[in-house]
Amino acid sequence: MFIIDTITHRLKRGCETMAYPQGPAPVLPDRHGGALKVDATQCAAGCTACVPVCPTQAITRLAGKPVALDLGRCIFCAACVEICPSKAITQTGDYRMAVRRREDLVLGAPGKEQVRLAVALDKKLRRLFGRSLRLRQVSAGGCAACEADTNVLGTIGWDLGRFGIQFVASPRHADGLLITGPVTKNMELALQKTYAAVAAPKIVIAVGACAIAGGPFVGHAQVNNGANTIVPVDLFVPGCPPHPVTILHGLLALLGRLQNENRAAR
Repeated sequence: MFIIDTITHRLKRGCETMAYPQGPAPVLPDRHGGALKVDATQCAAGCTACVPVCPTQAITRLAGKPVALDLGRCIFCAACVEICPSKAITQTGDYRMAVRRREDLVLGAPGKEQVRLAVALDKKLRRLFGRSLRLRQVSAGGCAACEADTNVLGTIGWDLGRFGIQFVASPRHADGLLITGPVTKNMELALQKTYAAVAAPKIVIAVGACAIAGGPFVGHAQVNNGANTIVPVDLFVPGCPPHPVTILHGLLALLGRLQNENRAAR
């Protein structure tokens, strides 16, 4: 009887896994805001109101230059959005933020108002990893927020395994690393050894503001201001923490699993 009740319950519940990417992506919560957009042409001459309110020094404006916002450092507190008198910095609500190059996260220059989204690995690497990717997750001094949103991808609602992507316990079983945290000094050697234990070719993914640039701890003597100061990084996923759909989108883009999506930021 117990087995029959269990089967009946499962049939009533139906499929719990979201349809994305074949169907619509989950809607970001109102407090999230999504990716930022910077229209430097709207900045008033000499205005630097947004610079001092940024807790991670992600915003700069040199004399005679347009405002620049480093989305890799940004913790998405929206203080700059609230204080900007000309609304040059706005929230887009777009969950897509992952990039291949660190410099693509710096917004504000002409033609760089929004994030230039990640492109896929080359054809050879896609043949190797496109259908089966094993990642070793390394928490290099993180607060567990990025780690928690990464773990969400393994739940029934997201089912990361349906894309052939799985997290493994040993770097020797992995195709690459997914790194969170600012890489504290006491994790530096551990990260180097873990990276060395992964067989080549391998990929590295930095998830969250800490892993990209140090996050709230940027400049602290006991952190390395991000993973790319220690190991080469192939994908940067900004956020504090990034929403699970942002992480998933970055992974699928890297593997070339989003061919039908318009990669131009909207």
